[in-house]
Amino acid sequence: MRDVAIVGVGMTRFGKYPDKGIKELVAECVDAALADAELEKDQIEAAYMGSAATGLMTGQEMIRAQVTLSAMGIEAIPMYNVENACASSSTAFHTAWTAVGAGLYDVALVVGFEKLFDHDKKKSFTALGAAVDVEMVKQFLEEYERQNKTKEKILSKGAGEKKSIFMDMYAYYTKGYMQRFGLTQEHFAKIAVKSHKNGANNPYAQYQEEVTLEQVLQSGDVSYPLTRMMCSPIGDGSAAAIICSKEVASRFKNQPVWVAGSVIGSGKLTAAQEDTLTKRLGPRAFDMAGITPKDLDFIEVHDATSPSEIITMIELGICPGEEAGAWIDSGVMEVDGDMPVNTSGGLASKGHPIGATGLGQIHEVVKQLRGEAGKRQVKNPKIGMTHNGGGILGVDAAAMALHIFRN
Repeated sequence: MRDVAIVGVGMTRFGKYPDKGIKELVAECVDAALADAELEKDQIEAAYMGSAATGLMTGQEMIRAQVTLSAMGIEAIPMYNVENACASSSTAFHTAWTAVGAGLYDVALVVGFEKLFDHDKKKSFTALGAAVDVEMVKQFLEEYERQNKTKEKILSKGAGEKKSIFMDMYAYYTKGYMQRFGLTQEHFAKIAVKSHKNGANNPYAQYQEEVTLEQVLQSGDVSYPLTRMMCSPIGDGSAAAIICSKEVASRFKNQPVWVAGSVIGSGKLTAAQEDTLTKRLGPRAFDMAGITPKDLDFIEVHDATSPSEIITMIELGICPGEEAGAWIDSGVMEVDGDMPVNTSGGLASKGHPIGATGLGQIHEVVKQLRGEAGKRQVKNPKIGMTHNGGGILGVDAAAMALHIFRN
């Protein structure tokens, strides 16, 4: 494999854009990435596009890359359409990295986008609910409850209509960690406060206001221990990256950000908390990059809910489970802490337009490694990581992509 670098990034602010179509969203982030790299459209040799719910939300079920990119004058090149639930654009990035590393192309464009907001919330929640085995999810959960002799139902009233079914499933999973490591709802609220503080310093974040612990705890119950401000919002957005081989990286003005590791995996239907996809993929990513978890300077994780942030840190082997509460209380994961997490604001504050989420994380890592993150800048970072999950298979993630980057 050849060395591969990111030489340009761009993204929209994540948010609710009922009057913007998919062509406009894609053009905005691609134009920004091209400008960042000082690259002309005709220099792109191939394009990879990640999007998950576009067919359900807009009717554009197929040829999304061809439709959106040709509208802005990028055409007649190989285009790859990638769907992998919330991990769609990070999977597209992995696929592009593989092709450039193998020598198929020298310069490739990677895009992720989503139109997920609708005034009819049930439509959005129905689209999100397609990221499970729709034929058997309820039957599986009922059987899971029976086998594990749990006293409460995993899915609560209104799941899939008034809220995403994922929130109930995340809540159930979170309770296991509360019992094992003494974590509390207040711990998770502190993580949400941190995320919103970081988001307030991120011009691309959907939510850009700081919140208090009390506001988080009183923001409305979703599914205990989750409150509304602990949960990622529905929204639209797009993000893009220009990647190239080492042989041509010197042509670009930007400091290259190198891909040190990139791994993709899928979940198991029977997975338990002792054998999760994050736990299986983490060592592979660290081995590929030639580092240990202690070598990381910061990380962007898939915090679809605030508890997911600390759970991911435990499952990646970065934070010992028995120290999780102390990490939260002492500010270890703050921008100026020993292990900054989700400096972008994470999904909880930056937003979660699912097909754009993975590249949105990569955008943040590139900005940090180039020293361009403004008030949320980590001090002298050398190595950053992204963790992006997608869908649910059983009670674990169905898909996942981990990337490690160096400056």
